[in-house]
Amino acid sequence: MEFGFDARTQELQEQITAFMTEFVYPTEQLFAQQAAAGDPWSEPPVMAELQREARARGLWNLFLPHREEGAGLTNLQYAPLAEIMGRSPEIAPRAFNCSAPDTGNMELLAEFGNEAQREQWLKPLLDGHIRSAFCMTEPEVASSDASNIATRITRDGDDYVINGRKWWSSGAMSPDCAILIVMGKSDVEADRHRQQSMILVPTDSPGVTRHRGMHVFGYTDGTHGGHAEITFTDVRVPAGNLIAGEGDGFAIAQARLGPGRIHHCMRLIGMAERAVELMCRRVVDRVAFGRPLAEQGVIGEWIAEARVRIEQARLLVLKTAWLMDTVGNKGAHSEIQAIKIVTPAMAEWVLDKAIQAHGAGGVSQDYPLASLWTHARTLRFADGPDEVHKRSLASRELRRYRPGAPAGA
Repeated sequence: MEFGFDARTQELQEQITAFMTEFVYPTEQLFAQQAAAGDPWSEPPVMAELQREARARGLWNLFLPHREEGAGLTNLQYAPLAEIMGRSPEIAPRAFNCSAPDTGNMELLAEFGNEAQREQWLKPLLDGHIRSAFCMTEPEVASSDASNIATRITRDGDDYVINGRKWWSSGAMSPDCAILIVMGKSDVEADRHRQQSMILVPTDSPGVTRHRGMHVFGYTDGTHGGHAEITFTDVRVPAGNLIAGEGDGFAIAQARLGPGRIHHCMRLIGMAERAVELMCRRVVDRVAFGRPLAEQGVIGEWIAEARVRIEQARLLVLKTAWLMDTVGNKGAHSEIQAIKIVTPAMAEWVLDKAIQAHGAGGVSQDYPLASLWTHARTLRFADGPDEVHKRSLASRELRRYRPGAPAGA
């Protein structure tokens, strides 16, 4: 395994770091002020300026490996770039058009959408002209088991009719959200993992009702387009809106979630790095009991432990990216699950210590730590809770020792 970054990656690292220093960090306070003063679900006006500047510099759609539509980067090339973006997750990913859920939806359409679907929906998403949402999670069932999905997608002549209720549909509260990717059951009699399909539903379709935006630890999360609770009541769309074929929904979901999970983990490394930086600056300058906090023994332990945990997580994320590039997402399945377990917990721990080192300031709006902590804590169940990933990972490990397992498995 070779983790050395190539020349193109290093060049992009320098460009993104410079962009963050020149545009993103100085904009954070203005961004927060505009977000607080306006519609809670609308993007602050300054974002349009950041996007224009990023696109003019060629720092656009870096996440998408398809060279004809994205930057053509591998997962290993993109990892350190997403890490830098993660240092300001409210602003940077969106500024580069590399933010969830649009990234996963664009990858889905690029891989599984037909020509008409890509022209109508993928192209404006790539251009940053519209937003999108992914409607999978439901309030009435344990959605960590995707086969539980209760929403119905029923064929009726040349149309499909959708009925159901979703929540935590990320991005759906944005006024710019034009398209929903909805997962539901199209054949309840089929095999367990062939019952689901995915279909494109324009947000202005009759019968689509956005009831409310869900709050995340008290935050509206509006700068990411919010997380909507939506009902679908006899929503009728053309049969051509079906993605791939009937029964392909579960497989598409798994294909979509793999890259999404590693992108979250890449950004979490950056969040943790920023937390360590803020913690170190704070404890060097702050004096308590006659000496800087940095000279208090427990603080040094936190900093050392944070560095070890970050480096361990980063190496596992890079290994996973390399495997995804060399043997594919399926071949990297165990590692994707492992990083999804380890990285949010690591970032949550590091951020907790950084908050503690800042005292009351750490939980205030004067520092980004409280917001970063909510991101990390939320990602312990978003895209699959820790417990489900641990269950699956343990099952794979035990499989080698079950009676009848191939020798040397």
